[in-house]
Amino acid sequence: MRFGTFELNVRTGELVSIGTAAVEARSAKVQLRQQPFQVLRILVERQGNIVTREEIRQILWPDDTVVEFDRSINVAMAILRKALADDADHPKYIETLTGRGYRLIAPVEWQPSQTAAQCLLERELKHRPGSKAK
Repeated sequence: MRFGTFELNVRTGELVSIGTAAVEARSAKVQLRQQPFQVLRILVERQGNIVTREEIRQILWPDDTVVEFDRSINVAMAILRKALADDADHPKYIETLTGRGYRLIAPVEWQPSQTAAQCLLERELKHRPGSKAK
C-alpha cells in the first residue's frame, strides 16, 4: 500500500520511504517496532475512517493482556509519527481526533504485491504465441 511518500508492505512488515533522495534502497527503509507497525497497518487499512483508541487496544492487546493501554498507545503513536516525520499539530499523515481516536488523512493507493506481479508476468509469458515456457 502506498500513502504519501511511503510504501507499506503488510505481508513483510516493511515501511519504505519512496520518492526521496535516498541513494540506496536500504537507506529508504524505515524501522518500526511491532506495535507502531500494527497501528499504522490498522490506519492504512481503514483508509480515512476513524480508528478509536479502544479498537487499537482490542487489536494490539487481547483481553487477557495486562498493560497500561493509554500510555502504550501514546508511545506507539509518538514512534509512528517520528518515523513518518509527522506532526500532531500539523499532520500530513495521522490526524488526532481528540477524545475519539485517529485517522489516516493521506490517500491510500493499493499496489499488487511483488509476488502477485511476478506470477502475472510469468503467466503472461507462458501464454504468449511462440513461447517455449510451460
